[in-house]
Amino acid sequence: MTVTWTFPTRIHFGEGAVEELGREATRLGAKHALIVSDRGTAEAGLASLAGRALDLAGVAFTVFEGVGAHATAAQVDRAGEAFRGAHADLVVAVGSGAAVDVAKLLRVRVTHDVALADLDGDGAARIRGALPPLLAVPTTAGSGTEVSAQASVLVEHDHQRRRIVVRAPALLPTLAVLDPRLTIPQSPEHTASAGFEVLTQCVEAACAPALHPMADAIALEGIALVAQHLERAVREPRDLAARSAMLQAAMMGGVAAQKGLGVAQALAHALATERDLPLGIAAAACLPAVLDFNRTAALVPVAHVGRILGARGDDLETLAFEASGAVRALRKRCHLPAGLAALGIDAGSLPRLAAVAAADPAHLDNPRPCDADDFLALLDASL
Repeated sequence: MTVTWTFPTRIHFGEGAVEELGREATRLGAKHALIVSDRGTAEAGLASLAGRALDLAGVAFTVFEGVGAHATAAQVDRAGEAFRGAHADLVVAVGSGAAVDVAKLLRVRVTHDVALADLDGDGAARIRGALPPLLAVPTTAGSGTEVSAQASVLVEHDHQRRRIVVRAPALLPTLAVLDPRLTIPQSPEHTASAGFEVLTQCVEAACAPALHPMADAIALEGIALVAQHLERAVREPRDLAARSAMLQAAMMGGVAAQKGLGVAQALAHALATERDLPLGIAAAACLPAVLDFNRTAALVPVAHVGRILGARGDDLETLAFEASGAVRALRKRCHLPAGLAALGIDAGSLPRLAAVAAADPAHLDNPRPCDADDFLALLDASL
C-alpha cells in the first residue's frame, strides 16, 4: 500500500511507489523523460526499474549516469546537455542526494542563462518562470533533498573547489517518490553514513535558535526514528520496516532543515569538499564535539537529543552532558569510524579545514557563535 502526503512537496510513500512513476509522468503530459542517476544506482538496476515504469505508460526515457559521489556544476552542465539532446520534457532523479541535486539544478541550466555560482545563497530572485517538472526518487535515506527547496553542488573557483547552496522555492521537486525497496542495495556502511546525515540535520535543526515549532517537532521525531531504526537497517539490510522508517526520517530532516543547521554541517561540508568524504561519515566524526560545544547555549534541545538517543539522567544538565556519548555509542554500533584520525585526517590539515568550514554559511544558524579558533578546536576534539 502507498500513501500520498503534501508537505509542501507531494510525496508518494510505500513499497511499490516507484511503479507509479508512469502514471505521474502521464498526468504531467510528459513525452520523454531524462533519468538522472549515477553508475552504482544504474548497475543495481534501479534506474531501469524507474524506466520500466515510464515505458509501461508510454513515456520514452534517456538515462544520464554521470553523477558522482558529490554533485558538481560540471555534472549539472552535462546533464543539461543530455536533457536538450533527448528533447526531454521531464526530469526523473533516481539515486542519492547528489543525483537529486543535479536534477534540480539542470532544470535551471536548460531554462536560464545564468552561472550556478551566481545563484549561491538565495537564488529565488534569479530563477523566474516555470522549470521542467521533476520526479525525485531517492535510493538512500540521507539528505532529504527530495523535499527541500535547495540544492548543493561543488564548483571550481581559482583552481579550488567550493560548495555553493542554491535556495529557491522553484527547486522543490514536483513529486517525491519514496520506495523503501530501492534502498536495499545500499551497503551497511552507506546506510550508516546516510543515517548520520539524517541525524545531524535533525539534531542541528532542533538546536537552531530560530522560532519554528513545526520544524522542532519534526526534527525530534526524525531523531527518534533514527534512534529506533538505523542500527537495524545497518545490521539487517532487507528489513523493509527499518528502511521505511529511515526514509521517513530523511524526509523529515529535509523539511526540518529549513529552520537552520549549524557547525556540524559546516564541518562536514568542509571535509566532503576537501577530502571527498561522505557527508554522513564526516558528520558522525564531528557531531559529538559539536553537541558538547553547543550544550550551554541550547541546553533544552541538546537534552532532548540525549534523552531520545538513550542517555540517562534526571535533569536537563545531565541529559545534555550525556548527549555526545549517546551519539558516540550509536556511531560505534553502526560501525562508523570513531573520529577524523581514523579517516586519515591529521593535525596538520586542520587549519585549512577550519578555514573552509568557517566560510560555510550553515554555521550561521548555530545556537552558539563559532569563530575560527572554535572551528579549529572542534576539529581537534574530533580527531
